[in-house]
Amino acid sequence: MQNKIFKLFFFTAVISLLGLSSCKKMIDDAYLNPNAPIKVPVETILPGVIGGFTAFNSNAGTNYGVQIDDILLGRYIQYFGSTTASENYGGMGGTIGSDNTGGIWATFYYGHGANVNAMIQWGTEDQKWDFVGAAWACRAWGWLELVNQYGDAIAREAFRTDLSQFHYDTQPEFYDSCRYACFQAIKFLSRTDGNVNPANFAQSDFYFNKGDVNKWKKFVYGILARSYSCLSSKTNFLTAGYADSVIKYANLSLTANTDNVLATFSVANTSNGFNSYFGPTRSNIGTMRQGGYIANLMSGKNTVAFTNVKDPRCWYMLSESASTLTDSIFKGVMPWLGVTEYLSGTTPTTGYPRNLWRMGVQNATTATGLDSTRYVYGNAGPWPMMTASEMQFTLAEAAYRKGDKTTAYAAYINGISLDFDMLTTTYSFNIPASRVITPAMKTAYMTNTAVVPATAAGLTLTHIMLQKYIALYGWGTHQTWTDMRKYHYNLDKDPFTGQIVYADFITPPTSPINYLVSTNNGKLVYRCRPRFNSEYLYDIPELTRIGAYQNADYNTYECWFSQP
Repeated sequence: MQNKIFKLFFFTAVISLLGLSSCKKMIDDAYLNPNAPIKVPVETILPGVIGGFTAFNSNAGTNYGVQIDDILLGRYIQYFGSTTASENYGGMGGTIGSDNTGGIWATFYYGHGANVNAMIQWGTEDQKWDFVGAAWACRAWGWLELVNQYGDAIAREAFRTDLSQFHYDTQPEFYDSCRYACFQAIKFLSRTDGNVNPANFAQSDFYFNKGDVNKWKKFVYGILARSYSCLSSKTNFLTAGYADSVIKYANLSLTANTDNVLATFSVANTSNGFNSYFGPTRSNIGTMRQGGYIANLMSGKNTVAFTNVKDPRCWYMLSESASTLTDSIFKGVMPWLGVTEYLSGTTPTTGYPRNLWRMGVQNATTATGLDSTRYVYGNAGPWPMMTASEMQFTLAEAAYRKGDKTTAYAAYINGISLDFDMLTTTYSFNIPASRVITPAMKTAYMTNTAVVPATAAGLTLTHIMLQKYIALYGWGTHQTWTDMRKYHYNLDKDPFTGQIVYADFITPPTSPINYLVSTNNGKLVYRCRPRFNSEYLYDIPELTRIGAYQNADYNTYECWFSQP
């Protein structure tokens, strides 16, 4: 009897449990857990990840991307200055207590972060290998940009959702992670099996590579080339094979302007997300002016390089000065002075540089007459993320360091030529008819021996790095800042000529007036602080360990890549 009662009880309990289970399933289906990850098509994730390359706004109000930081980092390398004198970043100051210069940090950990992880996981589950490869490419790009800008950061614990404090890893690990991600990207981008659908990929990738898998692979090879090129200050740059790796991957990367990796914008309406962060509609760069160093380089006023040679690319890339002169001139500002050198009392004098949208009013800080914009400053861009010209100069530098001047010479000439052709095909809008670059103008510039020496023997590292500086002006701030730091701004010399690589470059003077931000303690800027609204609220133990919390001059700590 007892056994029967037990059996009846067991049967009733099972039925009850089944009923409870069924009821729970119905409740779960009706009320989904808002904190649980919900699988969505990877096609819907990639557009936002691509947007994170340049400048992206999230619902939380976070701005992130290269353009966000370029506005400030561009002052370190004198691509840009501000209308304001003694401005923090113009004096090579760092960020304390705000998210300024935290754009790449937010891109990597927040904007790309879990989204890239989801693309890799769900793309693998669905066998959408093209999306998986693109996700790995984005991750590789992020690892390299992150370490080159911030130095110490979070690697192994980066995407642990169970932690609120994270360990910071050594910088060489990031280069290893970058290259691993590159090889993963190449592997998956090369697959055509499973559910690879070129039409779907092209639709999601419309504002970047338009579904061109080969262009994605060339982008990845370019990241590999960059990852080795930034180590050229290392004493083992040649013996470790880094120079050979630069040459190998640069040759596999972008070689023609049709390969250029360009971020574009729909400009469908005036909403921020539809327009370039640098465009007049978003009105973010009204107080910025081109730097004096780039203006002098392209106007023939550098006393060492390209002296007395007027570069016809000026009319495509720079803003002519607001003056009464019939023959417009190109001038820029020293970032620590702002426009004060052009003022007499409160009245602008001849040569006062226009803003980057080329507004006619001398001291304009807003956008009117939107059709006057040129180059990368329009609403639609396009904004280069990597160009064939850049890869040629990267190759030229590595070959030159190896002593192979013949290869360096050919790549140097090709780099200049490609940049001219990119401007005349991609950025030909709003150029005065008399200033449109003709084949004869291009030839005249490139046959001038002050620009291109008559033979390979006359080529210098200054030639290469300054033409690269020009070609990346406006959009390649992160790469140029990496280049300038590895040559320690105006300190390092060409090993063959003994001359300063970045000829005529002047850092903020310290006497008779000190324009270098006082918290730098007399040192130049070499890195950015980790982003404030995550690290300085939660990761104080690690920030203290690496010196970022207690030391105001942490921004002057040299990164690993530029150390011998």
